[in-house]
Amino acid sequence: MKPACDCLRAAEWEVRDVEIGIARRLVEENHYARGASNTATYLHGLFRKGDIFQEQCVGLAWWLPPTRSCAEATYPGHWKEVLSLSRLVIEPSISQNACTFLLARSRKLIPEGVWPCLVTYADEWRGHSGAIYLADNWEYVGKTKPQRTYVIDGRMVARKAGPHTRTHAEMLALGAEMVGSFAKHKFVFFRDAAGVLRRKQRVLDTSVTQPLQSTARTTSTKPWLRAGG
Repeated sequence: MKPACDCLRAAEWEVRDVEIGIARRLVEENHYARGASNTATYLHGLFRKGDIFQEQCVGLAWWLPPTRSCAEATYPGHWKEVLSLSRLVIEPSISQNACTFLLARSRKLIPEGVWPCLVTYADEWRGHSGAIYLADNWEYVGKTKPQRTYVIDGRMVARKAGPHTRTHAEMLALGAEMVGSFAKHKFVFFRDAAGVLRRKQRVLDTSVTQPLQSTARTTSTKPWLRAGG
């Protein structure tokens, strides 16, 4: 067991671009989903300062645009300016606060003028509360409607396939197993004046069924929790 003071020292670490092959390996080995998208807008890796090889990457933030319906619900009228944190993963041997460090620095590498709105989710299926996002000053907007979750050999399989959303029968035909229906906690980070005003005015996010539940904020007492995206 790690001592309680085992925390990452910022001066010894950095966040920089990482190749998709390295990123995929980290996800497959360390993230509960065991897989990720075929594409990415940004891939930011966590490295010890002085490490020169991509293979020395020990953490990853994987960003890409969300579905249009998610983007429109998150920031109506600006859906093309929404970027989603799809995967956040750290090797289990790394210090407790590494996720918070990686997330904050990865976010700052993304140009605000291009992507003024960031969105991510904490999955109840894995018992995640989103404490990491609260520690990085993301805004909790509520809980999504429960959706069926499917896996094949332990790897999460999305119902969305391009423009088509697979039915339950189609998922079973793929060999997928439904492990249950689960909600997700939704978090946003607005970086432009219009978005900040929207949050201050508590504009309803139509993609959540239990908006602005104050209980989620009580989970931030341990910001190092590995609540992967």
